[in-house]
Amino acid sequence: MTDQARRGGEPVTDGGRIGGRQAETGFAEEDGRLTLRERKKLRTRQRISGEATLLFIRRGFDHVTVAEVARAAEVSTMTVFNYFPRKEDLFLDRIPEGRELLTRAVRERGADESPLAALRRLTLGLLAERHPLAGVGEGFEHFWRTVLDSPALRARGREAVEEMEDALAVLLTEAVGDEAGRLGPVGGEAGVSGRDVRLAAALIIAGIRAAFAGAAARQLGGDPVDEVAVEQAEVLRRTFDALERALPGFA
Repeated sequence: MTDQARRGGEPVTDGGRIGGRQAETGFAEEDGRLTLRERKKLRTRQRISGEATLLFIRRGFDHVTVAEVARAAEVSTMTVFNYFPRKEDLFLDRIPEGRELLTRAVRERGADESPLAALRRLTLGLLAERHPLAGVGEGFEHFWRTVLDSPALRARGREAVEEMEDALAVLLTEAVGDEAGRLGPVGGEAGVSGRDVRLAAALIIAGIRAAFAGAAARQLGGDPVDEVAVEQAEVLRRTFDALERALPGFA
C-alpha cells in the first residue's frame, strides 16, 4: 500500500486487490469441489464484484449504478442481477461465504468439540490468516468507510447479522438434537429449550459483532493493523470465555 492510501487517498489496486482487500467472493477457484462450469461462474462473479468494489470505494456506493458496474465488468445488467440480486450484495459479497463457514464450523466440528469451541476456532483462525471476514487487514479502512457512508449498506449489514443469527440458531438446534420442540439434556438435567437456542444464537452473534465493530473503529482511527489484530484476538478470547460461562449448554 502506498503512503497516499495510508493517508486516506484513493485506494490502491493491484491485480484485483483494493487497499489490501481481495476483490472476490466465495471460495477459492482452486477448491477441488468446484466443476469447470462452477469455476467459470466463480470467475465471472469475482470480476463483477471486483469492478463494483473499485467503483464503490472510489465514488461512494450511492453514486454508482448497477449499469455502470455492468459496463466496467463487460457484462449485461441482467448478468449482474443473476449473480447479485441486490446492489448491496455487490459490495457485501462475502455474506454467503460467512454463512457457509459458520455452517462448516459447527457441523464438521470434532466429536469432542462443542459448538462454542468450534466457533472460537473459526473466528480466531480467520483472524490469524487475515481473512477478509475477520475484518482486520491493510487498507480495510476504505471498505469500512464506504459502508458507513451508505445507509443502504448499513441496512444490508444489519440484515446480514440477522441472517447469521437465524442460521446459527438452526445449527445449534441440530447440535443439541432438537426433535419435537424440546432439546435433549445438554449441560444439565433440565435440558435446553428452543428459546434457549434462540437466545444463545443471539448472544453469540452479538458478541462476535461487538468485537468486529471494535476492530473496525480502531482501523478507521488509524491504529496499526498488527496492533489491532493482536488486540482483536484477545477480545475474541475474552468474548468466548464469557459466552461459555453464560451458555454452558453449548460449551
